[in-house]
Amino acid sequence: MLELKDVHVVHKARSGGLFSRDRVHALTAADLTVSPGETVGVVGESGCGKSTLARVLVGLQRPTQGSVTFRGKDLWALKEGERRALIGSSVGMIFQDPSTALNRRLPVRQVLRDPLNVHRRGTPAQRDARVRELLDLVGLPAGAADALPSQLSGGQRQRVAVARALALEPDLVVADEPTSALDVSVRAQILNLLLDLKERLGLALVFVSHDIQTVRRMSDRVVTMYLGRIVEQAPARAVPLGARHPYTRALFSATPGLISPINPIPLVGVVPSATRPPSGCPFRTRCWRADHLCAEDWPAAQTEGDHLFHCHHPVAAGATDVELIQERA
Repeated sequence: MLELKDVHVVHKARSGGLFSRDRVHALTAADLTVSPGETVGVVGESGCGKSTLARVLVGLQRPTQGSVTFRGKDLWALKEGERRALIGSSVGMIFQDPSTALNRRLPVRQVLRDPLNVHRRGTPAQRDARVRELLDLVGLPAGAADALPSQLSGGQRQRVAVARALALEPDLVVADEPTSALDVSVRAQILNLLLDLKERLGLALVFVSHDIQTVRRMSDRVVTMYLGRIVEQAPARAVPLGARHPYTRALFSATPGLISPINPIPLVGVVPSATRPPSGCPFRTRCWRADHLCAEDWPAAQTEGDHLFHCHHPVAAGATDVELIQERA
């Protein structure tokens, strides 16, 4: 359905002064595919490029280099109107904070009607009926249509944001940290809603989050990002013990679980700057397995079935956190 090939996004740095030539490498050589009905989870530390990737997927961010293909069409080779019609009617996006993602001056009814009006879907009566259908779909009462976003709770606002993303019956929904701005008690409701809607509507879903355990539970495939690069793509059933990249293993080892104790694999050093990323593998400055080869070349992709990773010295499949901690020591 959607394919990224060698996508780069480079921004001019704002902090270097008027004549600065610094560039922020927000996304580097990203290759990714999303198949119909698939859920792809994207994880990584803050600033690793997750939100930039999400914006590229929905056509909000033009790549500096590379191609984005949706249903066989190169998005940025299309005219603006053609691109808007293709992406706007087939891809929905759920933003991180519903308080800022929804127009505070418009009632919910108008928020949900706007996509239908812009894309001229149906008659006015059919659009009103669709608004009622969307509210019911996300579990909101019909009376919510006349409320302003400020009159709703955080969870209700996010349900409105989900409904808006589904207004045009998209095939793909990209959710960028959809629960991070919500109370813990509400997060599970929204996540369960997304899972239910995905199954009922047959959606493909890209789920971007720093909540690693949630991503693993919701996804078919887990994509790990580090400093603007996709370093590993693994079936969700294979993580964490089947993950091969040292960063993926360290990331999952630091995540608390209800059953297993936490045995974090220590990473020494700070995350490098995205304006001057290290040569070779960007993770080498914090990786206990790094050597001169890691400093010279970005590792070529290695594949094992539907598992892909970029690492010169991958972790053995099945190695325990304790074994890796001892190796790190």
